Amino acid sequence: MLDFFTFALVGFLAQAVDGALGMAYGVISSTVLLGVGLPPAQVSASVHAAELFTTAASGSAHLYHRNIDWKLFARLAPFGIIGGVTGAYVLTSIDGSAIKPFITTYLAALGVWIFVRSFRKLPSKPVSGKLVAPLGLTGGFLDASGGGGWGPIVTTGLLGAGGAPRYVIGTVNASEFLITLSVSLAFLIALITGHWEDAGDLSNHLASIAGLIVGGLMAAPLAGWMVRHIPEKVLLRAVGVVICTLAITQTIQQLFGS
Repeated sequence: MLDFFTFALVGFLAQAVDGALGMAYGVISSTVLLGVGLPPAQVSASVHAAELFTTAASGSAHLYHRNIDWKLFARLAPFGIIGGVTGAYVLTSIDGSAIKPFITTYLAALGVWIFVRSFRKLPSKPVSGKLVAPLGLTGGFLDASGGGGWGPIVTTGLLGAGGAPRYVIGTVNASEFLITLSVSLAFLIALITGHWEDAGDLSNHLASIAGLIVGGLMAAPLAGWMVRHIPEKVLLRAVGVVICTLAITQTIQQLFGS
């Protein structure tokens, strides 16, 4: 029960951040699960299992508050699915930690750029179609192979390209459900077919996973309201701070092997 309530709190805080800023649920949850001893592939599978529930709730909240750009959604989701399935296959085959330094550098650079951009005039404009495909592929791949990354990669990329924060965050959250579903199915297929030989035993961690789900579901309804009513400049600055914080945290983990 202690594990359940602890992870319920983690899930609540992670989903509150993710739903309002379009990122961080996977990264926060993955960091905690790695801390209790799960290997990377099990962490990613566990987080995506929890996200099936939280992304559905968060996406529904953004749908209710009309925060979704459906044209962007239709362009983004298919590439995210392809990248996610590929990432799940790779993670069950090799160690995906080798690409973490590149992710950290990318996140730090975009975090600084978005924070600086928040002090300038914010002309919202359609995001270039040429940018959506590579962002979706990269975000989906890194999300599956790293246990989190869809929000940090895609949200920051779209905001950096000049997308309106409210609709970028809402659309990224809504499309995440389809990416999460595809990644979860990929892990399941890998397990059934014997491709994922080191799946381990997740039964000892069911209380933790259940806590992430319950906490995330409690926080998800707040996300749509927050992103609709918080000023864009405040959202952008918060995104920048969160991204830089995540980048610094991951760098420290890589340097000291925590």
